[in-house]
Amino acid sequence: TGTAEMVTIPREEYERPRACAEDLDDLQAYDRVRAELAAGKKSLSGRDVERILNGESPLRVYRDFRGLTPAELAQKAAVSRVTVAEIEIGRKHGSAATLRKLADALGVAIDDLTA
Repeated sequence: TGTAEMVTIPREEYERPRACAEDLDDLQAYDRVRAELAAGKKSLSGRDVERILNGESPLRVYRDFRGLTPAELAQKAAVSRVTVAEIEIGRKHGSAATLRKLADALGVAIDDLTA
């Protein structure tokens, strides 16, 4: 037949798949961090994560974490120091290409810089 059937379910059942997807994202992030730690990669401290959650630029937090000055990061990523500074203070967001260069220079995923 050409008619669509309607089903009424409680909101809780409707929301359950979304909660499961969020849980899956959390588990995948946890697994990624565990794999990185097992491979000898350092992970951000709770204090670093708190800085990001409190609104500090993820770029600055990761740059500090790697022990780089803005000039060193700019050179390593082949971008200008002004670009690094403007992204860190929130004046600019940075193009996808620039963020890719910065993420590569810091050894992080581009998503880590766009919190």
